[in-house]
Amino acid sequence: MAAADVEFRCFVGGLAWSTTDQGLEQAFATYGKVIDSKVVNDRDTGRSRGFGFVTFKDEQSMKDAIEGMNGQELDGRNITVNEAQSRSGGGGGGFRGPRRDGGYGGGRREGGGYGSERGYGNGGRSGGYGDGGYGGNSSGGYGGDRGYSRGGGEGNWRN
Repeated sequence: MAAADVEFRCFVGGLAWSTTDQGLEQAFATYGKVIDSKVVNDRDTGRSRGFGFVTFKDEQSMKDAIEGMNGQELDGRNITVNEAQSRSGGGGGGFRGPRRDGGYGGGRREGGGYGSERGYGNGGRSGGYGDGGYGGNSSGGYGGDRGYSRGGGEGNWRN
């Protein structure tokens, strides 16, 4: 990443619906030069989603703002302030295609959602809730490598 691409951006959560871009900037300007401030609004309703971002000119200003504003009150609400995560990578919600591409909620850095390579488990060939599949290894079911209930047997959920 080139030095010109570095952004010193704070995530600000817990904002009141009445907080504006200008109000956010004013609250954080005491910590340094604010390049941009943005309250994120719902695309359909236009109402605040309760969070926003503040971008500073330098890293020290950002760190000072995080330390000084996290847990403080702004427009009647205690806000959470921390360093914003990079926009690159990301993912997105919704169905993202076949299981190997991430399934529901897929494409995320952590490995995807319901039907991904990793899913809500710890590996396995097809992802899922447990240690592979929907809970087991490549032949397992919901509860583990012995089928649905982990009760024994060779994949029979009644055992």
